[in-house]
Amino acid sequence: MSSTAQDTAAELDRRYGRTRGNVRRTRGIVIGTAIAFVVALVAWLVWGGLLSANSDFEVVDTGHTVVDDTLVQVRYQLTVAPGSTMSCALQAQNSTFAIVGWNIVDVPASDRRVRTLGAEIRTTELAVTGLIYRCWLT
Repeated sequence: MSSTAQDTAAELDRRYGRTRGNVRRTRGIVIGTAIAFVVALVAWLVWGGLLSANSDFEVVDTGHTVVDDTLVQVRYQLTVAPGSTMSCALQAQNSTFAIVGWNIVDVPASDRRVRTLGAEIRTTELAVTGLIYRCWLT
């Protein structure tokens, strides 16, 4: 390549930011961004996976029976470590999904891991469903 062609190429490289300094700076930005991404990903995985509470229990609605205008029976299956006590909030809803009954049930400790339980909910009007709202360890 002739001296003029090299000068022209060097001038074009300077004009469009393809100098050695710019290449190093771009490479540094890319490497820094990749390192920051990896650090953020590892921190998120540790915070979300290792530090979060494990699922200590599981509750599944298994059915309900509307006894009359003022009473609903709710059945549910509870899986929890033996010896754990819990409380569950149960609710009854009418046809417009309004809550018409509410009951908090204390579940005593047992030596069995999986249990099928039931409870009654008194209602203010005819309910069409009864279900578990939330459970927690006590």
